[in-house]
Amino acid sequence: MPELRLDPIQKRWVIIATERQNRRTWFDKELTLPGTQICPFCTGNEALTPPEILAHRSSGMSNDSSWTLRVIPNKFPALQIEGTGDRRADGIYDRMNGIGAHEVVIESTNHVQHMADMPLDQVASIFEVYRLRLADLMKDPRFKYVMIFKNHGSDAGASIAHPHTQIIATPVTPKTVSLELDSAREHFHHKERCIFCDIMDEELSHGERLVYMSDHFVALCPYASRFPYEVIVLPRTHAHDYSVAPDHIVRDLAHTMQVVLAKLRMAVNDPPFNYLFHTSPNPTHARRRANYWDTLAFDWHWHVEVLPRLTKTAGFEWGSGFYINPTPPEMAADNLRRAKVNV
Repeated sequence: MPELRLDPIQKRWVIIATERQNRRTWFDKELTLPGTQICPFCTGNEALTPPEILAHRSSGMSNDSSWTLRVIPNKFPALQIEGTGDRRADGIYDRMNGIGAHEVVIESTNHVQHMADMPLDQVASIFEVYRLRLADLMKDPRFKYVMIFKNHGSDAGASIAHPHTQIIATPVTPKTVSLELDSAREHFHHKERCIFCDIMDEELSHGERLVYMSDHFVALCPYASRFPYEVIVLPRTHAHDYSVAPDHIVRDLAHTMQVVLAKLRMAVNDPPFNYLFHTSPNPTHARRRANYWDTLAFDWHWHVEVLPRLTKTAGFEWGSGFYINPTPPEMAADNLRRAKVNV
């Protein structure tokens, strides 16, 4: 079983997952073999994946090739679904069993289709499945957090070229998310306002870093962007939990993400990228600090971060925690606004 170990200095959990040593990298092979016949996510290769958790198909049987979208367990999971956390001491250290969930959303039967080119109905279905799986996994009291993320391109960590997203449920709240949660909570306790709503108000007052705005979402380049062309997508109306987002919000998010990804492709030549959801932690998870999530619905604001991988993180960044961004977010936002796309 995988194991979580706590760094006692940085208070950051690390997953030790020896099972993933056996994971093959399919990316380069898929791009060079005609027909992509070895891709485990292509239709006809369902036997190469674990049995599906969920699928969209008009007819046929489970795990056959009539699907349009599938959700499967990751064949080489970072965390395992069976068991309990069992946090315990190891001398001065802390460790716990690597329980969790690790799922893959196979977004399309088309092996090389970019999300920006998919029909809106298909993308909306993908984002609806995110919501369904998030809501289902949050029913499990063992899981503190559920992370939804997409890696596009080998430089962004994708080992399979076929369009897909991953979902990982963890027994602890990730350090990065925890820092954001604490900052939002502190801001609310001082000002009784959501920090993300305040940021949106500031950004919309001048529009200098605005990339795109739909009926329900704002996409902008953050003031202190870590990466060139980094974009954050925020609901315009305050909301803390994506798992309860209404259908029309999910559909508008799907369209907004298509626009943002199409603009990135146009402006910077289809860069490798990651996008990731920062949504509510699981408030049903037992906590030692009573009433800690009392203001969560008011102080937290779910959002999606889009991180193009145009620069390399090197020694200074790893050693200091600084990021060096050669492209001012104002310039990036202007270029993205000017990028004309047909979505």
